[in-house]
Amino acid sequence: MLKTRLITSLILFLSIGAAFVYLTPLYWGLLVLVITSIGAWEWAGMSNFNKTFSVFYSGLILILGLLLFFYAPQVMQAVILWSVLAATIFWLIIVPFLLAFTPRIRNHFLMAFLGLITIIPFGLALIALREINPLLLVVFVISVWIADSAAYFTGKRFGKRKLAPSISPGKTWEGVLGALIAITIYAVLLSYLTHQSYWFVLLFWGVLVLSVMGDLFESLIKRQAGVKDSSSLLPGHGGVLDRIDGLTSSLPLVMFLLTLPIYYNLYLYIRAVVFHA
Repeated sequence: MLKTRLITSLILFLSIGAAFVYLTPLYWGLLVLVITSIGAWEWAGMSNFNKTFSVFYSGLILILGLLLFFYAPQVMQAVILWSVLAATIFWLIIVPFLLAFTPRIRNHFLMAFLGLITIIPFGLALIALREINPLLLVVFVISVWIADSAAYFTGKRFGKRKLAPSISPGKTWEGVLGALIAITIYAVLLSYLTHQSYWFVLLFWGVLVLSVMGDLFESLIKRQAGVKDSSSLLPGHGGVLDRIDGLTSSLPLVMFLLTLPIYYNLYLYIRAVVFHA
């Protein structure tokens, strides 16, 4: 199992790395669109949608993405800004409530909405962050992978105290501590090499917390569906959603922080319009 997991990880790292380096922005966007469409298909399966609705659900994301890329690229920035804002509200307010009370969600339309707000902002953030600064995207993606790997191996070796037994019995506080130590070392080293303030480490702690939330939220949905993995597409790892769960929550929030001045200016504009109308 571990050997299969490592081989799959190596193949994913090399293939995604090559795509990241060599693909143009358009083709990178199309690759991300394919990944998000597969994620939507897996979400449909975990939501117990029938086959017709599953095809419609994942196909809708694919078609809307193609229309956006080829026929309305001028609205891309606005779509990214509003999607990231919606994701920020979702992950900071709604998801903590869902994780605290673990309600059973039976409404298919609500499940469809939760899938869209989980998957689409992630894909848009993946495109936008590469456009802003490719190294920035690499730094944060690697931080989530480091945290995920450290939590997995530390939890396997030392895990005793359950983190959220009603949601994901396999996750432990020892695993989280291992992830925290690993991400701190990574952030401190990065701060030293790039001459950043060591307060920079706090940002990576935030990324860690969000990645754990993303992992737990997907576990909540899988537990409700009665499945171990989102699919069996990736040997040793499960499905696409099992690999990107920590990124679905953290990347949109990173994007939100980077574009905070734009949101502030938008707030000032809306306030001026409302009070001077």
